[in-house]
Order: sequence, then structure tokens, then C-alpha cells
Amino acid sequence: MSGEARAAPRVRDGVRAALPLVPGPVLFGLSFGVFAETAGLSAVAAVVMSATTFAGAAQFAATSVLDDGGTAAAAILAAVLLNARYAGMSIAVASIFPGSRPRKLVESQLIVDESWALSGRSGSFEWPILFGAGLLLYVLWVASTAVGTLVGSTVADPKSLGLDAAFAALFLALAAPYVRGRKAVTASALAAVITLVLLPVAPPGVPFVAAAAACLLGLRT
Repeated sequence: MSGEARAAPRVRDGVRAALPLVPGPVLFGLSFGVFAETAGLSAVAAVVMSATTFAGAAQFAATSVLDDGGTAAAAILAAVLLNARYAGMSIAVASIFPGSRPRKLVESQLIVDESWALSGRSGSFEWPILFGAGLLLYVLWVASTAVGTLVGSTVADPKSLGLDAAFAALFLALAAPYVRGRKAVTASALAAVITLVLLPVAPPGVPFVAAAAACLLGLRT
């Protein structure tokens, strides 16, 4: 085989690979911090959620459920359903994590869509890339959440910002790339119908959880 062998990647290569993605988590984290503040979460609670969950869509969903008066159980269930895809992603990269089981559990926190995708660009998953990219995105996510809570606390009337409409649009933008193919379109349409039917009659949080569950089941069948 001609050509030089590819050098083994290093953690800094993962950081470098993630640099073009920096605006995304920063803006998303700022938005979550503002939203969490307007929803009544304390700054500490919002930052702790970002530090322990590190999943933007799931955090927005859980906070939305709580903001609508839903229970903590409904909020957690909504987040779990949205994060269900990480089970398969984690299994795919489980073998590349070095060290002891506790270390693997800690470092697996850095598995997000972006770090997972970047780590497999060479054709096989590479831990240094995943770790470097995930670490950069994690730090930015937590820090921008903290800044967002400070911004949110300075707004006299947060509802005047129109965040309810803005975050609905944000979720649509997040979902759009995944709604491809007949199965995905059908599942999404079913979830939308369930939400519209349950909103007037079901307790807060239930429509969101039911729609997420229906969408997940629809994609798996």
C-alpha cells in the first residue's frame, strides 16, 4: 500500500476538529441559561443540569415540562426518551475507552452527537478525538449556560422576549435534519397529532412525553 501511515490522533486533534462547531454549543448554551432562568430554575440548578446532563434538547424538554407545571417524573421521562439514541451510540464506542470502569463512566459523559460523529470520521472510532472534542464542547456548554442565567436574570420581563415561540422554532430546527424518509415523517406527524389532542385535556408534561414515546416507537418499528 502506497502512502505514509496516518499518525495516531491526539486529544488536541479532537479539540481542533471541534473548533468549527464552537458557535453552536455557545449559542445553544446561552439560550438554555436564559430559558432556565425565565422558567424559574435557579442559576445553580441550571448549571448543575448542564454539567450532569450535557444534552441540550433533553434539558430544554425537561425544563419546558417543569415550566408548564409538569411533575419532575414527567420531566425526567421526557429527557430520557429524547436521549434514548445515546444508548446505541455508547455501545458503538464502548470498546475505545481506556482505563478502569469508573474512568470510562466519567468519560462517557462526553459522548454527544458532535463528538461521536467526529470520532468516527476516519472509518473507526478514536478515543482521543472523541475525548478532545467532547471536552471542549462540554466546557463551552456549561460555561455558556452560566452566562445565560446571568443574562436572563437582568431581563425585567422575560416573557417579552418571546422565548416560547423561539424555542418552539428551535426544536423544529433541531428535528428537521432527522425527519427524512417515510418512517420518520410518519412518526413525526403522529407525535404532532398526539400533542395537539392531549394538550387541552392532559396534565402538563404528559403530551410531550406521550408524543416522544410515540415518535420513538414509530421509528423503531
